[in-house]
Amino acid sequence: MVDGNYEKILNRIAKASELSKEEIERKIEAKIAKLSGLISKEGAAQVVSAELGISFDDEKLKIDELLPGMRKANVIGKVINLFPIRTFERQGKTNKVANFVLADDTSNIKVVLWDTNHIALIEDGTIKEGSVVEIGSGSVRDNEIHLGSFSELKPSQEQLGEVKTEKIVKDKQIVDFKTMENNSVRAFIVQAFDPRFFHVCPECKKKAVPEGDSYSCAEHGKVMAEKRALINIVLDDGTETIRAVLFHEKLGDIGLTALDDAEMLSQQKQNLLGREMVFSGQVRTNKFFNNQEFIIDSVQELDLDELLNKFEK
Repeated sequence: MVDGNYEKILNRIAKASELSKEEIERKIEAKIAKLSGLISKEGAAQVVSAELGISFDDEKLKIDELLPGMRKANVIGKVINLFPIRTFERQGKTNKVANFVLADDTSNIKVVLWDTNHIALIEDGTIKEGSVVEIGSGSVRDNEIHLGSFSELKPSQEQLGEVKTEKIVKDKQIVDFKTMENNSVRAFIVQAFDPRFFHVCPECKKKAVPEGDSYSCAEHGKVMAEKRALINIVLDDGTETIRAVLFHEKLGDIGLTALDDAEMLSQQKQNLLGREMVFSGQVRTNKFFNNQEFIIDSVQELDLDELLNKFEK
């Protein structure tokens, strides 16, 4: 499987130069060899691009053409989801951050605003859900566009037709997973841990904390909390392993139903080992362990007919 970002860079170098993709790939492999394998193919491709005098900065791009590491990304899209503005403390000073999801006809991406002038456009209603906006000099990292004081954000008069509103899930190997991407992978379950239990508010589904003989929700006060569980498993697709998390609603999808029967649960966990399925979810950073983890939101049995069709293609 070829990494999507690497393929994008390769195609853009070929388009901007008079070299064939094969010749560009030879340069990339030579760069990797020269650096003793200490650089990824994607990183080596960007180095080769710079050596050829090709820059992707300052071009107006489609969202699907954005590449990690871009510092001057320019794009036009429609705001399809606007999140509440949050405040936070840093060095004794109160700051704000705002987020929205931007979409065009190729894909969608989260945009993070750090500059108060940009955030003010949301506060005064200039930018709202459904607005078409133009972004200039955005920084692309962790599959997001970040806008600082040197970036531009303004309403656009451009008319956009249909945009990609659904979550974009990329088929990838685990070794190619990147933080904040929504990925799908065919993998084996090679380890399963004991479930962890917690309680949530029945109204907002947020965590409820013990308070005497009952539970309390920060928003709804004293509540009759609902018991929930999550389980950690380890997935292996032959390229790498990753620790994954399944929450309560998805446990039945992999066959874990006896959460209150220790003996039965132990057998069900044993039956998971070596099972191959298709897992979809978001890659996040576990701040405690400082490594990647996969938050699973969909589990599917293997479709042999679909696999055969992929192999034939």
